[in-house]
Amino acid sequence: MAFTLFVVGTPIGNLGDISPRALEVLGRVALIACEDPPHTQRLLARYEIQTPTVRFTDAYDRKKRERLQRVLAALGRGDVAYVSSAGMPLVSDPGYELIRAALDVGAGVAVVPGPTAVQAALLVSGLPTSSYTFKGYPPRKPGPLRRFFEAERDLPHTLVVFESPLRAAATLRAALDALGDRCAAVCIELTKKFERTHRGYLADLAAALENEPLKGEVVIVIAGNNRKFRRLEDDGPACYDPACRCKR
Repeated sequence: MAFTLFVVGTPIGNLGDISPRALEVLGRVALIACEDPPHTQRLLARYEIQTPTVRFTDAYDRKKRERLQRVLAALGRGDVAYVSSAGMPLVSDPGYELIRAALDVGAGVAVVPGPTAVQAALLVSGLPTSSYTFKGYPPRKPGPLRRFFEAERDLPHTLVVFESPLRAAATLRAALDALGDRCAAVCIELTKKFERTHRGYLADLAAALENEPLKGEVVIVIAGNNRKFRRLEDDGPACYDPACRCKR
């Protein structure tokens, strides 16, 4: 009998956002593989779920082979769930090697959908949603960071990236230099108590956030190559968001 590895989405901040199906799966599997067991156990305790957990990550971890084998051994005896610390696993998070290994041993793989910061930020940005590109975390070094954005210069798709709060302003500056002054949104702590979204042009957002210490999870959304969302000299300083900090 082949058992199933369930890839389960968990809340990105607000614990009330977990689905009934996710709770049912987490409560009945034999084991939950997760990036950070103490973090996941807080969620499980909230819903009185006592399923055992094991740490699993395939990112820069010298113990990953040992942990992978432990998860596969459990999968040989019963269903297993895999969760990330927040949101959907594998979305700029570890897990790819576990999925491949489960498929290689003949296990089933099923997804239990849940919240993602990518789509949450895209929706609240006020930018086009019909076509978008998600590119995870940008490079840290200036040269690769510049090339990262230059590759998007002529594309019409809305761009979504994750970023550290400490590097958000510098990343906005790099995007401005490579793409020109476009509409963008900086989404902070989505679904959490201190959730906020800054909308405006890249130049204004970079200037506004340069001297404002940020804390928590940050998602940056930038308009694609579309005149409607570019600040051109002959267009004046009008902004697509009446609540932003742009000069008028």
